[in-house]
Amino acid sequence: MSYQSIEVRPLTGTMGAEIRGVDLSGDLSNQVKSEIHQAFLDNMMIYFRDQTLTPQRHIEIAQQFGKPAIYPFLKGLDEAPEVNILQKTENDTVNFGGVWHSDTAYKDCPDMGTLLYAHQVPEAGGDTLFANMYLAYETLSDGMKAMLDGLIGVNNSDKSYEGGRAANIKKIDGMKDDLADEVPTLESEHPVVRTHPETGRKGLFVNGAHTLRFKDMTVEESKPLIDYLCAHAVRPEFTCRLRWQPKTLAVWDNRCTQHFAVNDYSGKHRLMHRVTIEGDRPN
Repeated sequence: MSYQSIEVRPLTGTMGAEIRGVDLSGDLSNQVKSEIHQAFLDNMMIYFRDQTLTPQRHIEIAQQFGKPAIYPFLKGLDEAPEVNILQKTENDTVNFGGVWHSDTAYKDCPDMGTLLYAHQVPEAGGDTLFANMYLAYETLSDGMKAMLDGLIGVNNSDKSYEGGRAANIKKIDGMKDDLADEVPTLESEHPVVRTHPETGRKGLFVNGAHTLRFKDMTVEESKPLIDYLCAHAVRPEFTCRLRWQPKTLAVWDNRCTQHFAVNDYSGKHRLMHRVTIEGDRPN
């Protein structure tokens, strides 16, 4: 697409782009909004540098992509319940999101997109990796595609959290006070191959954090294929890496990407605000 009102600078040949020439704190024309949305669909992850966003403005920008969601496992800000604090302090050894995943795949209607805004980041480290699930599917053999056709994945919110998700979040000093009231384990069934409702492209919808097994199969029976698909999905040539700076806003499409928060900044502080967007049932 030829963009008239914004500058779109690709991050890699695979996915991701920086959007320039936009001040998100002010009013945006309909054309700018339309071009940002198209860049979001074209690049799967877009980011904006040097943006000054209050929590309320963060929500307003999210509303341009859809309806902001309430994350079930964390309390939002008092003045903006859709905004979650994701924080790792100098004393924490584990981080939030440090495994390849697509946000809330365990919900009946997983969140469509995520907007993450950087308040404080280490001088080096704390990057986020993203992977293109269109390419993950398109590069599979015809035989594998045929086998996956119609296969249903069972996604579970506690899969990567021994003892439960809440208990593990509680181990993160910077987030333990933001836990929501007790939430039961969430589980959902979704196609392993998902068709994007806006682009029509097929993508792999399996991730190591949440996909527990395949429907009508045991965990043990499912594990070899899940492990293969998860390793294949994040091959280096399918990925990009975002280096955060303060006042950076990233927006990504959970319907066709996975992401991984790198935990390589021991003894440093990282503070982010996150808003997710309600999605629909995968098909």
